[in-house]
Amino acid sequence: MDFWQRYRAIDARDTRFDGQFFTAVSSTGIYCRPSCPARTPKAENVTFYETSAAAHEAGYRACKRCLPEAVPGTPAWNIRSDIAGRAMRLINDGVISREGVDGLAHRLGYSARQLNRILSNELGAGPLSLARASRAQTARTLLVSTDMLLADVAFASGFNSVRQFNDTIGEVFAMTPTAVRATAAKSGQRRGTGAAAPAELTLNLPYRDPFDPGIFDFLAVRAVPGIEAASTSSDGTGTHETRTYARTLRLPRGNASFSVSYNPSALGKPLQLTAAVVDLHDLPALLSRVRRLFDLDADPLAIDDALAKDPRLTASVAAIRGMRVPGAVDPHELLIRAMIGQQITVGAARTALTYLSAAGSRVDSASPGLESLFPTAAELAEKGRALLRGPQRRIDSIVAAAEAMATGELEFGYGDHLEGLERKLLPLPGVGPWTVGYVAMRVLGAPDVFLANDAAVRNGLKVLPAGAGLSADFREVSPWRSYATMHLWRAAAVKHEGRERAIAPNTRDVRERSPQTPGT
Repeated sequence: MDFWQRYRAIDARDTRFDGQFFTAVSSTGIYCRPSCPARTPKAENVTFYETSAAAHEAGYRACKRCLPEAVPGTPAWNIRSDIAGRAMRLINDGVISREGVDGLAHRLGYSARQLNRILSNELGAGPLSLARASRAQTARTLLVSTDMLLADVAFASGFNSVRQFNDTIGEVFAMTPTAVRATAAKSGQRRGTGAAAPAELTLNLPYRDPFDPGIFDFLAVRAVPGIEAASTSSDGTGTHETRTYARTLRLPRGNASFSVSYNPSALGKPLQLTAAVVDLHDLPALLSRVRRLFDLDADPLAIDDALAKDPRLTASVAAIRGMRVPGAVDPHELLIRAMIGQQITVGAARTALTYLSAAGSRVDSASPGLESLFPTAAELAEKGRALLRGPQRRIDSIVAAAEAMATGELEFGYGDHLEGLERKLLPLPGVGPWTVGYVAMRVLGAPDVFLANDAAVRNGLKVLPAGAGLSADFREVSPWRSYATMHLWRAAAVKHEGRERAIAPNTRDVRERSPQTPGT
């Protein structure tokens, strides 16, 4: 977007652009979200920034009226596969807090000096400033959503000291932490609990409307007992249903568990997270991974508008608004799950994963039904052969991948790009282009992956209207082909009053079949 397109967006107070850029006003010294209700500033007083950190660096403070930090993140970090986009995914996952700028630079293959120059040129701020802005956003969320002690909020947000926390909150918001917490009542945000048990908290996750709850169905049919749990409860009228998904996971400093629930009949249609972590320092990583799992930084209106222009998808988009691409809370786990699901039904893959879960560690969890963690790569390498069933060649491939990850020979994650992921994964036995594309969709959040040789995609094409003269790979809707794939999967899965049907594999490449169950 150029200057005047952004200026028209703030003049219209368009909420679609909240979190995608920030508006700094030189006459007031503050920066706002695009939908700020204040009077539109004169164009000559306006500077637009890609990140709130860039506005901080330029000397601006956050608007107390529109609270620009209380918005979903920008979808650009998934769309962009350049160094800036990859760096932001890692920063949001807390890499700088754990490994410093040198660790971030090493993961990206640059020196710290080069990385600082690139991010300053691209985003207007260096990695430390970007990390500080991320911590400030997490801190604001915890301050207004929980009753955690201020010291606990400081460390849970990634700050190394309470003084650093107080200074940053003062610089960014021009308020004390106590004053920021007081804004919760004014903005109508409901505060959760956490004073008695600071490692447990409940808060609402911001997202852009519309939101399709079908992602809960996707996760539910793949839920491994003991590690994951999913449920649906009705309000008694049959009109509204509350969906819940919960699981355990392993984070950098300890274990955690969380549940996410969605009630479309509640005021504001909140997406509520309840989380418990062993180490408060892991909270930023947990929040980041949950947001990635539910694709909460997506811009569904832009995506739906692009998809609806393709006549093959017009009716599907009209019926299912706000489709999301499920992410992954653990990149290594996702690869193992994809490889196990090759050429078998989702139900069979879930059964195999249930057997394999015996290799994982047992944990104490406050959530019923969550007793264990998904096995680590080392545990799979040691115990996988005894627990896996099926063709020996597939077992060998899965164990070999686990061994490579356990030894560090294979390392990939949120900071990779598609080309790099292909170089790392394709040499593995049993991994083909489909698997790489599927991992890219779910781990990287890559929005433009189309799995053309997938059996379910082809069956979805048979259900949807024909597209005479249109490309077979849906290039017309680029860069949103991952979402087109989700629509095709959904169409292929719908049969017999919404029950999932098995789709027989008929390609040589490996795949997890029938990936999406029908939505509501």
